Amino acid sequence: MTDPHIRTAVAADAATVLAFWKQAAEGTSITDDVDGVTRLIARDPEALILAERDGLLVGSVIAGYDGWRCSLYRLAVLPSHRRQGISAALLDAAERRFRAAGGRRGDAMVLEANERAQLAWAAAGYRREDHWRRWVKPFASL
Repeated sequence: MTDPHIRTAVAADAATVLAFWKQAAEGTSITDDVDGVTRLIARDPEALILAERDGLLVGSVIAGYDGWRCSLYRLAVLPSHRRQGISAALLDAAERRFRAAGGRRGDAMVLEANERAQLAWAAAGYRREDHWRRWVKPFASL
């Protein structure tokens, strides 16, 4: 099996990424539309990292850095391609990006009910911090 090709997304990838997330990612976000994905890419062209194998999108991670926090979202791998090192390759790319920018710690958003994802993050060296809770306020409805 060939190693995945890792690259950053471009605006033309938005619809493909959204379709991929419906297959591979858990949960949805208020920004799951073409406008949301293209705005992410325009604002931070290195944030959305994709893994491809033989031209097929097989993985993604959003590695957002605002100069203060290194935030990880949407680590997802196509079910048929899991356990092949794709998430490790994506996290390696994200962590290299963060270190090059001066980032000090990566924070991952992981759904509470997604036990498979929790195991994957733990295997990658991340640990849960139970003393934090996410607080949100949507500015638009889904």
